Formats: sequence, C-alpha cells, structure tokens
Amino acid sequence: MPTNHLSRKAAGLKPFMAMDILERAQELERAGRSIIHLSVGEPDFATPGAIKEAGVTALQKDLTHYTHSLGLHELRTAIAEHYHRRYGVRVKANQVLVTSGTSPALMLACAACLNPGDEVMVSDPGYACYNNFISYCDGTPQPVKVYEDNGFQYDPGGLKKTLSPRTRAILINSPANPTGCLLDADRMKALAELGPVIFSDEIYHGLVYEGREHSILEFTDNAFVFNGFSKLYAMTGWRLGYLIAPARYMRTLQTLQQSFLISAPHFAQAAALEALKPGPVERDLEKMRAIYDERRRFMIRRVREIGLKVAVEPTGAFYVFANARRFTSSSYDFAFRILEEAGVGVTPGIDFGANGEGFIRFSYANSLENISTGLDRLEQFFRGL
Repeated sequence: MPTNHLSRKAAGLKPFMAMDILERAQELERAGRSIIHLSVGEPDFATPGAIKEAGVTALQKDLTHYTHSLGLHELRTAIAEHYHRRYGVRVKANQVLVTSGTSPALMLACAACLNPGDEVMVSDPGYACYNNFISYCDGTPQPVKVYEDNGFQYDPGGLKKTLSPRTRAILINSPANPTGCLLDADRMKALAELGPVIFSDEIYHGLVYEGREHSILEFTDNAFVFNGFSKLYAMTGWRLGYLIAPARYMRTLQTLQQSFLISAPHFAQAAALEALKPGPVERDLEKMRAIYDERRRFMIRRVREIGLKVAVEPTGAFYVFANARRFTSSSYDFAFRILEEAGVGVTPGIDFGANGEGFIRFSYANSLENISTGLDRLEQFFRGL
C-alpha cells in the first residue's frame, strides 16, 4: 500500500484556517516580527485561582487515574444542578457525560445519531469545524444562510421549508462563533418545534454582556447540549467539556466514550467541581466579563471607524464579525495580506462558510492595550488601500 494512501474521510476534511493564520503568525514571530493576535478564540486570562488550587490538590491526592466513563458522579450532579439553577430545567446526572473538551462531546453525539446521508442543518456562517464533525460521522451538513442585518439569526419559517425526510438535526450555537450574536428565545422555541433533534453548542454561555442567553433545554428535551469549562472559566488547556443528552442515548454514548476516549482527566474533573461552586470563582468570572465587555465596546467602535461594517452589535462570546466586502472578495488572501503587511492576525470569514466570504472575524480575547495597537495598525493598513 502506498505510504501516502489516505482514507476518504480524512482526505475530505477542510483545514481550520484560523490555525493556518496562527501558525504563520508564529513563524513571523520567530523571525522577529511583532504580531498582534486578534484571530484566536482563546481566553487570555489565567484560570481562576480557586480552580487551580483544586487541581493542585487533586494531583497531590494522586487523582490521576481513570474515572467512570461518564465522569465523576459528583461532577455530573453539579452540572445538572448548575443547569437547574441557571435555566430552571431538570437534568438528571445520568444524562450527563463528561468529555475531554467540548469537541469530543460533539463528535460522540454525531457518532451516536447519524447514519450515512443523514442531514444536519448548520448556519452559514457558523463555527468552522462543525461540518468536519458531521461529515466524519457520515452525515451531510446542510448550510443555512444567515445574515448580518438580523444578527445572523435563523429564520425558523424559512428553515422549515428546507427540511427533508433526511433531516436528522438542527445545530445551533448561541452565543455564536464567529458572530458573537445570540438567538432570541422566540426563535429557539420555534426551532425546537420543527421536529428534528437540536444540537445546541452552549460553550459560550456566561460570556454575555447584554440580554440573557437561553439553553435549548428550556424549550425541548429532544436535544443534545454541548458545553464545557474552556471559554467561561479560561480552562482551554484543561480539556474538559460535557454533553447533556436524552436518557435513551446514554448507553450508546457511554459505549463510544469507553471505546474511543475512556474518560476525561481525573484531576481536571475534580478542579471543575470547584468551578461550579458559588463563591470566589463567581467573583473572578464577573471581573473577566467586565473586562471582555470593555474590550467589546472598544473594538466595535474602532472597527467601524476603520471602515468595516458591523450591522448588529455582538453581545456574547468574544468575537466581532465585520463586513469587509468593500475591500476584498477573498477573505483568505486578505487575512494573510493583513498579517504580512500590518502584523495583525485576523480570521478570514470564508473559514466559517461560503456566506461568510468577505467578512473578517476579530477576537477580543486579548488585552485592551494589544487590541488598541492592533487596530491602530489596521487603520494605517486600510488607509493605504
């Protein structure tokens, strides 16, 4: 067999362009260039101290072994209680599966639900890797165009007309990557009433600066919820997420977890228990939220001053998705030009779907000082166009 023989599944996956930008930026930095990173969707804050202390204590207690494949019972109970406290929904601990990050949770759900040819409705633009998860599990992603003028929200009535007998799920993400926008409650309820199962990516919950986010579980039990500790708690490197699913799927999900992932890290699960407790961590989160909000308002103003369009102000996550179509028809090439000439890393809109072409995603998961410097550089760049 030739050494370069690839499976069709692997060969068909699309690269994550945000990482292409980041890796080129790192090459430039190694060569001595000053680069401002406004492309990466990762909190720049340290993990709150109480969580780190809990992790250290767990390591000192040698909590470094396999746990139950579904996760620590105490953590699953705490997650269920968190959803009841925050959203008023009833979730049982045996409906929760703790995973090594939120991405594996999505992979497990797709593997459990999709047969070849099953369709999953996905917003366009939407998170770059959704289509890869769906395709790798033999499903067919069906892009649904959403538009800036109404905050990139699904139109449930229009979506209903596109459903087919093969439609297995509708994937929602609120607050959303790349747009930072929230789905309103009425639209979520209408989507839940369409019939297909809802895949709800809730990883940016808690990072909301105006209004309130809703869990899909407020409107239906026919849903898979993906969440975790990476974004809100600044725990990306701890690799800890979870999946909430209807009880009838749990044994299959557990079998998949046992076979492919075994269990999430023991010490990280122990630390996450501290994250969900009321007290010091909540105060740390409020401080981080306030800083993100300051950055958000600053970035929106400066991006508009530069000449880019932000039709509806984003109110969640840590992204601004700006329309740059008056400057470019190839956001991929344009993003690399910005990186090389201005020394600023941004993510091309085409990474998030064909309907994102001509947009640029900015991340404000960086210090206000760096954001200001980066946008000053961009202002000079755009003046020269």
